[in-house]
Amino acid sequence: MDIHHVTKEVAGRDLTIESGKVAWQAGGAVTVRYGDTLVLATATASKEPRPNVDFFPLTVDFEERLYAAGKIPGGYIKREGRPSTEAILTSRLTDRPLRPLFPKGFRNDVQIVITPLSVDQENDPGVMAVIGASAALTISDIPFSGPVAAVRVGYIDGQIVVNPKLQDLERSELDLVMAATRDAVVMVEAGANEVPEETVLEALRLGHEAIIPIIDMQEELRELCGKEKREFPLKTSPEALQTAMKDYIGTRLHDNLVHPDKQQREAAVDALEAEVTGHFEAEETWETGDIRSVFESLVKKTVREMILKENIRPDGRSRTEIRPLSVEVGVVPRVHGSGLFSRGQTQALTIATLGSGSDEQIIDGLGIEESKRYMHHYNFPPFSVGETRPLRGPGRREIGHGMLAERALEAVIPSQDQFPYTIRLVSEILSSNGSTSMAATTGSTLALMDAGVPIKAPVSGIAMGLITNDEGDYAILTDIQGVEDALGDMDFKVTGTRDGVTAIQMDIKVSGLSGQIMTEALEQARRARLVILDKMHEVIPEPRKDLSRYAPRITRIQINPDKIGTVIGPGGKMIKQIIAETKAQIDIEDDGTVFIASNDGDAAQKAIDMIKGLTAEVEVGQTYNGTVRRILDFGAFVEVLPGKEGLVHISQLAAERVNRVEDVVNVGDKFEVKVTGIDSMGRINLSHRALVDPEGAEEAAARSERARGGGGDRGPRRGSGGGGDRRFGDNGRRDGPPRGDGFRRDGGGERREPTESRDRGSE
Repeated sequence: MDIHHVTKEVAGRDLTIESGKVAWQAGGAVTVRYGDTLVLATATASKEPRPNVDFFPLTVDFEERLYAAGKIPGGYIKREGRPSTEAILTSRLTDRPLRPLFPKGFRNDVQIVITPLSVDQENDPGVMAVIGASAALTISDIPFSGPVAAVRVGYIDGQIVVNPKLQDLERSELDLVMAATRDAVVMVEAGANEVPEETVLEALRLGHEAIIPIIDMQEELRELCGKEKREFPLKTSPEALQTAMKDYIGTRLHDNLVHPDKQQREAAVDALEAEVTGHFEAEETWETGDIRSVFESLVKKTVREMILKENIRPDGRSRTEIRPLSVEVGVVPRVHGSGLFSRGQTQALTIATLGSGSDEQIIDGLGIEESKRYMHHYNFPPFSVGETRPLRGPGRREIGHGMLAERALEAVIPSQDQFPYTIRLVSEILSSNGSTSMAATTGSTLALMDAGVPIKAPVSGIAMGLITNDEGDYAILTDIQGVEDALGDMDFKVTGTRDGVTAIQMDIKVSGLSGQIMTEALEQARRARLVILDKMHEVIPEPRKDLSRYAPRITRIQINPDKIGTVIGPGGKMIKQIIAETKAQIDIEDDGTVFIASNDGDAAQKAIDMIKGLTAEVEVGQTYNGTVRRILDFGAFVEVLPGKEGLVHISQLAAERVNRVEDVVNVGDKFEVKVTGIDSMGRINLSHRALVDPEGAEEAAARSERARGGGGDRGPRRGSGGGGDRRFGDNGRRDGPPRGDGFRRDGGGERREPTESRDRGSE
């Protein structure tokens, strides 16, 4: 098979799309290379349509392979398991811009598989997945109204940057992924640091300009190797049935669709559907599937005409009106923080939990990030929509909605230096009638503030909808409910503070959006967001000053990184002992930062004292309440810090003359001493006399120096922190016999330090 490739420079780096080298039996297959990131994308359609379905069965899978990043999967099995969160999000990111571009009524299964083969951790494989999937569809025999392409846009140092390297995104105020056709934007996903709406619009404009050459590449590749599109059957509704049903229903559908209560509205529409279905089934002319399909199309058409032509929404609101709001905090006892937010018949309860550094999530994926200290999880139980179904783990929808709410708050989460806690938020959707992810965002802000987390500013969000017709008319709807989302053309979610945008997620069901519509939608969303923030401010204007009594207290201290091993101890013995004695949770960073977490203040302080004792350095001039460890004829060795001893010469034991050391102290006694000096070999000189008779202590020290002949380094003493030669063994005897001149000599004959008889004689 011939190999074809197209290369263009995009944002200063070569982008190459190649076909014909691998995966020959797929409907369409390409590899996309950008830098050293390489992904394989394939698209294949079933030969026959799926029977008795009323949706397009498209599946998109991003198959992470850790070999692409030079990693071996963790765990016992050592192979990739269920998709990671990042893989699921990338699959959703790829699906969303493609789905609107397939023919209406297409019912064949289409499977798109994207496999990253190499990841250089500089160029985003997620953006390349969209390009690869579109290119594979474009050259395949599958009907597709593409191509479509994607770019990532950042806002770095005041400049909009297309496809910044992933490392540069760490200092970007905006992280926006967008997909577009040649004519219009079809998908947006963004996180931002309170960026103004004007900056977002400019990023979208420049991003769209960068997309055009990538679309040109796909069209060029189609000319080189594209397959002829196959004829696929499209599911259509009988026109005669549409006319007959419309005449039979009359205005009853219109009347039943207008009611402020979702359940009553749905009950009325369901009753009408049952009547209509029974009527036309009795004629034995039409299939039940066709009857239901036509009824649903009439519902959609009626709702859209009501909004566009009559300016009537199903619940009676105006286009810019927000449903009734309710805000509460502290609604759940004993948890660290809670917030309950209701908007119309949508309700989210969010719980905040604070933990220590060891509670961070470890990321085992293709990206650079290895752990995260802030997490948001979203749960959507069936009772929230009045249904029953088996409870399973989180699906793609739950993961996607949870990540949107997480991203919305990232810009306001305090840094670890400011707030050394791991933060987990869980949003329980208790009732759903549209835009639950925005309710989760608002509820999360309330829970954080209730927990006492010092967020930079409150965040809220709103979902915008769109209704269009073939004549070019359109209506932008604020705070869409479920029926408007299902039957409308756009779901445009925007979160932010009073100062700017923090996250965006836009999905559409039409071929694209104009710049004018996006500008109006952003401004309408901003005004609605401010209304919700005002309501939140009435209930809780700022984060609580104190943490919940049930939250752990975390204290941060700094130690010398060289002392980390001392705190941990051999095989973790020392750190385990501290944890066992204090029941505190202790986390140590590589830079020497130590976090001590405990609900018991006394236990935390004990752990702090133990760690400081292990790592503290003896300081000249400081006073310590030490412990006498050994007694010799000429003085006592006192441990002032764990493992650190110094000598109190007999002349420094008291203000008066001391004949025997035992007359003042014994082994095990607590003895207050002052550090008078540390010599070049790290040996510590201590004095008790300096505390009770400072002048006498100085005179005694001077006499001792004169007796030594003006000084000279002494050999290291046991326990002083020095190494090498020791003057005394464990039994208190000298290592070698004294010479006649009163000095001990090493093997080389160097005169070292006076013996005890000379020391005592200097008094």
